[in-house]
This record gives sequence, C-alpha cells and structure tokens, in this order.
Amino acid sequence: MYKTRFNGKNERNDGRTKFNDKRERNDSKPRFGGKDERNDSKPRFNKIAEENDYKPRYNARNERNDNKEFNENQVEGRNAVLEVLNSGRDVEKILIARGNTEGTIRRIVAMATERGIVVQQTDRQRLDDMSQTKNHQGIIGFVSAHEYVEVEDIIKIARDKGEEPFIILLDSITDPHNLGAIIRTADASGAHGVVIPKRRSVGLTATVSKTSAGAIEYVPVAKVVNLGNTIDDLKKMGLWVACADMTGKEHFEADMKGPIALVIGSEGEGVSRLVKEKCDFTVSIPMKGKIESLNASVAAALLMYEVVRQRKG
Repeated sequence: MYKTRFNGKNERNDGRTKFNDKRERNDSKPRFGGKDERNDSKPRFNKIAEENDYKPRYNARNERNDNKEFNENQVEGRNAVLEVLNSGRDVEKILIARGNTEGTIRRIVAMATERGIVVQQTDRQRLDDMSQTKNHQGIIGFVSAHEYVEVEDIIKIARDKGEEPFIILLDSITDPHNLGAIIRTADASGAHGVVIPKRRSVGLTATVSKTSAGAIEYVPVAKVVNLGNTIDDLKKMGLWVACADMTGKEHFEADMKGPIALVIGSEGEGVSRLVKEKCDFTVSIPMKGKIESLNASVAAALLMYEVVRQRKG
C-alpha cells in the first residue's frame, strides 16, 4: 500500500521535477521524514540567524576598516602628536576632547597655534568612534599625506618652464574625492599648482592621495591662511583671476589666455562673496538641463581645459 500511494503521488507529480526530487529525498527515510524536515529547516533557520547576527558586526568591522584606510595618516595620543609637531611635519588639524586643556594638551595647543594649525574641540565620544588604537588620550592629529609648498614656489615652477602661470584656487572644497579629482585634472591639463585655504577645506589626506591616482606627487599644493590676500598677491605678480560663478560670462567667450588663476567654489555654496569680489572677472558653464550646477571637480575640469584650448588657439 505504501508503494502504491507513493507511485500514485509520483504519477500525479510528473513534470514537477524539483518537487519529485524533494519527495524522493524525504521518502528515502520515511520513518524519520518529519524529523528530517525539521532538521532541514533548522539549519536553514540557523544560517539566516547567523547571517543576521553577524552582518551588523561585519558592517561595523568594515566601517572601522574604512575609517582606518581614510585616516591612514591619523596620529593618536599626546606623545605621538607632540612628536609629530616637533618633527616639523605638515599637520592638517588636531582634535582634542572638549575641556581637556591641561598638561601636555596645553603645550600641544600652543605649538599648533604658533604654527597656524587648526585645533578643534570635540566630544570624547567622537574621538572614541574615530580612534584606531582605542587609546587616544583625548587627542587625535591628522598628518598630511604630502608636503605643502608656498605659492611663490608654484610661480617659480611656471617661470622655470618658460610658461605663463596657470594656478587653481579652491574655496571651501571639503570633499576629499573632489580635491583628489581636481589635482588629477590639474596634472593632466598642465596646471602648475593648486592653492587651498587652511580653514573650510579638506587637506591632503590619504583619500585625496588615492583619488588623485598619484597626481599628488606631481602637482604642488599650497595651503594659505587667507585666500583673498593670496589673490591680491597673485594680481601683483601679473596673473588674472577668473572666478567660476553661474552669473558670469560663458567661458567660451571669456579671455582666459595668459597668466591666469581659476577660482573654484564648492558645489553647494560656490565661491564666497569676499573671495569673488577680489577676482577680476567671472566665468560660467552653460547649463541646458534642469540641474543648476555641476560637481565641483567636473566644473573645474571644464574650465581648466578651456584654458588649454584657448592657449593653443
């Protein structure tokens, strides 16, 4: 009787291969079929449970690894930060726990202030989240991935090549991927250097270095205290300063030959009013679609290659 019912069911289920295979697996051990089904489901349930249990921890680990990669030049602890300052290396900024200004911390803050290094107070929890050693002692410093130069050094590079200076000035570019992409295009277009402000700007981090695809090794970058004063100095050296702005003349029609400095602002805010007022003229990129602005690195690339085109013309 068992065989007959089994055969009958198989006949009714002809053509349903997957279902028949499952029935054969279950019927191979009829006495324990129910238990087998429960055992079959249990590992599957456990597997899902394990994935759900471990996935958050895996993601957290990935986030820590991402932070570690991003903060490759991160220095933690009082003695470590103090040694970096004593070595004379370029330091992007220093974060200290709010209210922690005693002893060595006070000495570090004084040294950083004297060198014009940005010092920011933050919550200890943030330092805990950022820490890679889990022993930051209330202070974390960020060392530059590459050494900075002076603006005069960039001008000298152009003069030594017998070329008209071509410089990119960046105002409020805080995304390291944008800065890395701009440095990469600066190298490709023949720009002699990039200038960034000390505040309201990302520095030469490990992510910038990676995004630049190695161009950071060939494009000198200067960091200045005041971008407006730097523009005044460049004008005295004979450069024309063009500001990227939506209200400006279309860059095809603007005269961008000769010694020039391009000022590029952030995607959201653009070039600040004070910096814009220092510029000789403004240029815009025609926008035919519904979107009002381009990514900062894309806009910079278009204007840089407009300079290349006009210089060849």
